[in-house]
Amino acid sequence: EVQLVESGGGLVQPGGSLRLSCAASGFTFSTYAMSWVRQAPGKGLEWVSHIVSGGGTTTYADSVKGRFTISRDNAKNTLYLHMNSLKSEDTAMYYCAAFSGWKYEYWGQGTQVTVSS
Repeated sequence: EVQLVESGGGLVQPGGSLRLSCAASGFTFSTYAMSWVRQAPGKGLEWVSHIVSGGGTTTYADSVKGRFTISRDNAKNTLYLHMNSLKSEDTAMYYCAAFSGWKYEYWGQGTQVTVSS
């Protein structure tokens, strides 16, 4: 059974930091590019960041560039998102997704991030 399980979300003050994790199982994690996607209350899905299967190339949405860092550990089948300098507009449900090269094949259930004082 394919599973992507996110964790690490929570309530944080503006300017704070969080690290999200996404534990993968049931498929060959190291062969998939991975993304983080978020959905703020009442809004559509927003792509946040992407990392290739080997981890050598990363890309970011302009809204998070310089504040967020995506990484992966293929030995542990785990994807990460380090989030610094958090803003209220970063409040959202964060999902990890596995990209086969032409579509997102697998999604996690999400972890909630709330930035508020």
